Amino acid sequence: MNIVLTDLEGVLVPEIWINVAERTGIEELRLTTRDISDYDVLMKKRLGILDDNNLKIQDIQDVISTIDPMEGAVEFLDWLRSETQVIVVSDTFDYFAGPLMKKLKMPTLFCNYLILEENGRVADYRLRQQDGKRHVTLAMKAINFKVVAMGDSYNDVTMLKEADAGILFRPPENVIEEFPQFPVTTQYSEIKAEIQKALERLNREA
Repeated sequence: MNIVLTDLEGVLVPEIWINVAERTGIEELRLTTRDISDYDVLMKKRLGILDDNNLKIQDIQDVISTIDPMEGAVEFLDWLRSETQVIVVSDTFDYFAGPLMKKLKMPTLFCNYLILEENGRVADYRLRQQDGKRHVTLAMKAINFKVVAMGDSYNDVTMLKEADAGILFRPPENVIEEFPQFPVTTQYSEIKAEIQKALERLNREA
């Protein structure tokens, strides 16, 4: 049995925090895991910026409601789900993901959690599991799935390394340079071809 694990932001939907930055004019919120590899450092920075600017969960959700999947993403995901099992594995949060999942036709999602105060202040965050993407990959392999993983950034690398086949999709140059072992794709047609090739190889090896 095969399964594909895919990142969400930058692969199927635009980066949420970049959209919040554009809506609010707060340039520091443009930083993502493409820029800062330590997720805890990045999130603490984001939470501090929200407090400094009195931004609440509703302000972020208002931005998310305007975000649509990337062009071609829904069709790509439809194709992928017709070929094999798929799980979206993301470092986003439960309060963020709902509207986006509806637009993607409700794929299975593993993500993290926000701690909110009654006034809507984002007080903290909780990881579902430390290095969760890697552990999802290991868990799938432990129950005898062959895993193809796809992502775009530093926080996807441990998932790609543990997978039977890892593929980068529209990564920044610094990620390409640091991890040359992964094929790089920039179009959904290209990643479809890489996934098909990987699945065919895994089926031959089964």
